[in-house]
Amino acid sequence: MNKPREVRDCVCPSSRLSVSSRFATPFFFPLQKMGARSMFGSSRWLVVLGILVVGLLVSFARANYPPPERLTGMNPCISKQTCHECIQTPHCAWCAAPKFSEKRCFLPNINTKIFATCPPKYTWNPDNVFSMLRHRNLTKGGFAAGGGAGGGYGSIEGSYSNFSSSGSSSSHFHKESSSSGGSRRQEAVQMWPQEVDLKLRINEAYRMSFAYSQAEDYPVDLYYLMDLSKSMEDDKKKLSDLGQLLVESMSKITSNFRLGFGSFVDKVVMPYVNTVPKSLIEPCDGCAAPYGYKNIMRLSQDTSKFAGLVRNASVSGNLDAPEGGFDAIMQAIVCRNQIGWREKARRLLVFSTDAGFHYAGDGKLGGIIKPNDGMCHLDTRGTYTHSSLQDYPSISQINLKVKRNAINIIWAVTEEQINVYKRLTKHVEGSFAGKLSDDSSNVVELIREQYDAISSSVEMKDTASSAVKVKYFSSCLGTGPAIETSKCDGLKVGTKVEFIAEIEVTSCPANRSEWKQKFDIYPVGINETLTVNLEMLCDCECEREGHMYEEKSPECNGVGTLKCGVCECYDGFFGKRCECSPHQELTGFDKHFQSCRPDNTSLVDCSGRGTCACGQCECEERENSKEVISGHFCECDNFSCDRDQGKLCSDHGTCECGQCVCNAGWTGPSCNCRSSNDSCIAPGTTNGVLCSGHGDCICGECICHEEGNTRYSGKHCNKCPTCPSRCEELKPCVQCQMYGTGNYSDPEECAKNCKEFVPESVETVIVDVDNDEVPCFGTDEDDCKYNFVYYYNETNCLQVRAQKERECPPQVYMLGIVLGVIAAVVLVGLALLLLWKLLTTIHDRREFARFEKERMMAKWDTGENPIYKQATSTFKNPTYAGK
Repeated sequence: MNKPREVRDCVCPSSRLSVSSRFATPFFFPLQKMGARSMFGSSRWLVVLGILVVGLLVSFARANYPPPERLTGMNPCISKQTCHECIQTPHCAWCAAPKFSEKRCFLPNINTKIFATCPPKYTWNPDNVFSMLRHRNLTKGGFAAGGGAGGGYGSIEGSYSNFSSSGSSSSHFHKESSSSGGSRRQEAVQMWPQEVDLKLRINEAYRMSFAYSQAEDYPVDLYYLMDLSKSMEDDKKKLSDLGQLLVESMSKITSNFRLGFGSFVDKVVMPYVNTVPKSLIEPCDGCAAPYGYKNIMRLSQDTSKFAGLVRNASVSGNLDAPEGGFDAIMQAIVCRNQIGWREKARRLLVFSTDAGFHYAGDGKLGGIIKPNDGMCHLDTRGTYTHSSLQDYPSISQINLKVKRNAINIIWAVTEEQINVYKRLTKHVEGSFAGKLSDDSSNVVELIREQYDAISSSVEMKDTASSAVKVKYFSSCLGTGPAIETSKCDGLKVGTKVEFIAEIEVTSCPANRSEWKQKFDIYPVGINETLTVNLEMLCDCECEREGHMYEEKSPECNGVGTLKCGVCECYDGFFGKRCECSPHQELTGFDKHFQSCRPDNTSLVDCSGRGTCACGQCECEERENSKEVISGHFCECDNFSCDRDQGKLCSDHGTCECGQCVCNAGWTGPSCNCRSSNDSCIAPGTTNGVLCSGHGDCICGECICHEEGNTRYSGKHCNKCPTCPSRCEELKPCVQCQMYGTGNYSDPEECAKNCKEFVPESVETVIVDVDNDEVPCFGTDEDDCKYNFVYYYNETNCLQVRAQKERECPPQVYMLGIVLGVIAAVVLVGLALLLLWKLLTTIHDRREFARFEKERMMAKWDTGENPIYKQATSTFKNPTYAGK
């Protein structure tokens, strides 16, 4: 029997722990035996030290345990009647002590009274236990000197020393054997650890760390599976020419490289292949007989013959477009010995084609109805013998075999088919699709590119059953916090990636043999695993023969088996100590058998709130004497009714059997609703309309309607901020009553039409937004501005406040303005004329003065004009003939 709260090195981080006097005692015991004054010189230091220790313990408990609210809810432990039911509930502990009066299933950090009462040796609260069985160090592999085991990364276990159990374990270190001289190939180790044991409680997640590192010079097996139908003839020639280049390219990646080759066409039945006898011999000019799949070259380090075998391989022909590639893939994967796959190697299968594929169900077209069995069917010549006997494999079958054999498929297909095969990669684990040129001239680059993509990433998967849930966390190559992911990219040789696997058992399988399971955590495409030996803690040791297990126990009146302190009665007996039987007379009851469960669907006696004694429930007593559990099945109480603001039945009723019985004038589940609707009628309302006709009266309060964009509010739904304004409707009455203007300017007409309200006169209109007042303003026929507001008071009556005086513009005298404008124009004109006359006069005087000055300065006689010349007269005789 485990100790109740013993702290062990291997305890899960989420393990339960309780702070109690027993836990704290080892810390204080030395202080009690030694003189405090001799140790510290003063008793005050002892007090300070005690406070510090208690503070540390409390802090430790808070850091390791969730708050009680999250653990308990309604305290799920109370209703558990057996030990296995108890420990299958997270954080619950079971007390197996005989004649224990308290609840046996309890929360140690909540039910401290039960925890303190139950003796430690009888407390069953198992911890999650983790230990490592195999944990060889990560190594790069490759070649190492003969004198030592070089090539390793150094021990990684220092980081995870807390994983080892405090007890003895079968953990061991792997030591490489060394030769006396020369160099040797060292086996690569890429997963750490390799095997662990884990004991785990139900619904309690355990986080386990593990690491992966890509090895150096890791062996590679590459099997080239080619479609050799007639359309791929030029691709075959190009592949044979590039064979040596392929070998050289892969040799740069690893010195331990092996290459193989196989080909396929399709099933040799109609309608896939022409079955005319002549066509079965030569389906096309220069073609070989059709076949399903052939293993032409086994995986070998003698890669020099690869090009020759590819060159000599004959093409064949078929009728339909899809090929029988899935048959070939299945055989190439499962025929491990014939193909030559190695246990410790990265396995690549390059699938080259220019067509689609047949899959499960297509075989029915050729009369083949037997499903593919996923077994190897190659003869001594490497030919697939069951091609015409069983159907094509399904995609899920291919995926299953790929996972089991850790093979990465590279779909090397032409551009016409690339989209189909890219979708196929989502259904076949660890597969990649690359575009092949028309003549396969880029096949070497494609394989190298896809290999780099495969080797630079790692994705973790597992084989856990449906009862086990595994989540993965990692920060990959970063230094930040770990996030939920199972895949990391950007890896290089020697890069170490640490993962955390969160393992949780969601339920105990019905079959007891499945309580111990073994599953693997593995990197996709790598034949290395972390094996987890999982033991589910689904029951208690005291429920099995041995300690605290007693058949025909006196505690059970000799008619039952005592298991974990609880009696399991034989047929015909029942009761806490098997003291009852349906045939004995029961005092205080009818002489008929009484059950402690209301029907066959109930799982617990007395609703989980009492004990069953000879068919009668004895209900528990509450610490609060005013709280009473009652009823034939302890189904009733007076404290679990609905509350309002923390008050039971709102203090307006009594709690009877879980239901509120309300006082007069109150109703509702918690008696918080008034039964009268008077509070929903607005004061002053004479028609008795509830909520002003714009809402529903619920619990004495108005719940206002929302009709489209129209929304009512207020205590009695008498306010409507979004309703259309009544300004235009109220304007005539405000104008006539306040200013004697508007449409109702006649006093009699105004009094006749304006009876709803009398406006209140104010100097200045101020709008009170909190009172939902609506402002109104405008201009009347006299161009005067008016202002008023309206609102509804508590009695739903219309109230109006209007400005005492209108704001009218001052009177304008138009004649004066016109005459003034004319006078101004005349004056301006006269001013301009006078200015012009003044300027011309000044100018003339200046010219005349200058003339006088020039005349006075002249040097000739003033009586004679010096520029005057006498006129010359010329006469001509018109009768003169020139003689």
